[in-house]
Amino acid sequence: MNILITGGAGYIGSMLVRKLYESDIKFDKITVFDNLIYKQVSLAEYCYRDDFEFINGDVRRKEEFLPLLKEADVIVPLAAYVGFPACDKHYEESTQVNFGQIEFILNNTSKDQKIVYPNTDSAYGKTPGDDLCTEETPLNPTSHYGRLKTDGERLILDAGHGVVLRLATVFGVSPRMRLDLLINDFTYKAVNDGYIVLFESNFQRNFIHVQDVANAFVFAIQNYDKMEGEVYNAGLSSGNMSKMELAQKIKEHVPKFIIHQEEFASDPDERNYIVSNAKLEGLGWKCDLTVDHGIKELIKAYRMITHSNRKYTNL
Repeated sequence: MNILITGGAGYIGSMLVRKLYESDIKFDKITVFDNLIYKQVSLAEYCYRDDFEFINGDVRRKEEFLPLLKEADVIVPLAAYVGFPACDKHYEESTQVNFGQIEFILNNTSKDQKIVYPNTDSAYGKTPGDDLCTEETPLNPTSHYGRLKTDGERLILDAGHGVVLRLATVFGVSPRMRLDLLINDFTYKAVNDGYIVLFESNFQRNFIHVQDVANAFVFAIQNYDKMEGEVYNAGLSSGNMSKMELAQKIKEHVPKFIIHQEEFASDPDERNYIVSNAKLEGLGWKCDLTVDHGIKELIKAYRMITHSNRKYTNL
């Protein structure tokens, strides 16, 4: 079995490579296809392995991408402009990468090849009340990023060729670190600034540790035959919380953290939802790491990450 991961040197992909090597999946080779836009070296530790291949390339360059697709048994298309700020800043490029990549994969693979596609649960948009969003909840993405990922999901489901994971907001330490994620950002502010000013503090999200995201992909590969053609929310069931609840949780670990609430702005990416992960959990998958665990490890990591190092974002 050959596994192809596009964007595999990113925040999730770098962790996924680790988890695949730790798993009991029998494969011949992992190939990572990534353009290293952030100049990261997060996969250097695997270069000694004969069953690891890295190719510096771009999914928009079809002549480079097509041969890799043809020899892959499992495809995980992680290459993407992630988040609404990055997609708005790179509008055309994000359309080509986030959506065009999926079109190209489906047009150039067979039903015998396995695809595990990451959508985002930000596709739920802004939902009323405290109703849990399930896989049957109508999608209402509010950003270019959310719409692109949702359109890609629709292609996968219409083709009946793949497994879709709707990922909660990710947090935690990865070999290719990111600071511009909600828990990572709030914890960074607590450690380095000592205060935060919240707006729309009642808006809720679901969260998941990056290690659990990687484990969900491994689980989907292992259980592909029973999961194919379906979509699954992947998040921490105890991790539905508001921005204020998250800030207060961080304050438990950083007691001097000052939290101030001021409606000085509104979020252009109007996400406000809580999510049920029961469908995936019903197959035997579950998260291992809590929000508390993530906050504690981030506090340790931020002793090594300085204010001046801005490579840890998607902008």
